[in-house]
Amino acid sequence: MLSKNQIKLITSLSQKKYRNQHQLFVAEGIKVVGELIEAGFGLEKLYCTENYRFINFIDKEKVEIISENELKKISSLKSPNQVLGLFKIPQAKKINEKGLIVALDDINDPGNLGTIIRLCDWFGVKQIVCSTNTVDCFNVKVVQATMGSLARVNVFYTDLEEFLNRTTLPIYGAVMNGKNVYSASKEENAILVMGNEANGISETIEKLITHTITIPKYNKDAVIDSLNVATATAILLNEFRRN
Repeated sequence: MLSKNQIKLITSLSQKKYRNQHQLFVAEGIKVVGELIEAGFGLEKLYCTENYRFINFIDKEKVEIISENELKKISSLKSPNQVLGLFKIPQAKKINEKGLIVALDDINDPGNLGTIIRLCDWFGVKQIVCSTNTVDCFNVKVVQATMGSLARVNVFYTDLEEFLNRTTLPIYGAVMNGKNVYSASKEENAILVMGNEANGISETIEKLITHTITIPKYNKDAVIDSLNVATATAILLNEFRRN
């Protein structure tokens, strides 16, 4: 049976300050939890409502069988999916400036970040460099939106301006008035900068871009002025890989 302290700890991890304090994050669902375990993320505690395929490979002291009602008390999902895991936040790795890197300038929406992480996994992008104001990748909504891809993509938080200032890689920026991405030349080893949902790439970061690119709008009568940042990232990554 879950104790009040367990419930308090788990629910507190919805806030970044408590994730940082305890160095723990929450993942839910059979697929997400399973992929994090397989990737070697440090498991602190596993709560499940029935026999789970990973139980036989986990230290029994880390497993607790709970009721569906108990799972609802600690879950952030409308329909909890059998398993909730508490994982240790991994130590930050060093950025390897090789291959295609996605850089995010103040992405605020957890769903967008989770989708971008999943897209990077699909397109073989191993590294995402985020500004310090970008939403935390261990936010439970981000973790869920990645569908397990967080296990295979390294996400870094740093002073983005400082990082771009010192890199020797070409820097591509997604803007409204850049070169048509379908005809622009694209390097294999490069950085692709995506901007904030409402404001795009900030002025300080835009000054550091060496190649501006855009996705052309074919419907000139359309009243929409931009694409969702995750949608735009998907199109641009496809073009970089197709190139």
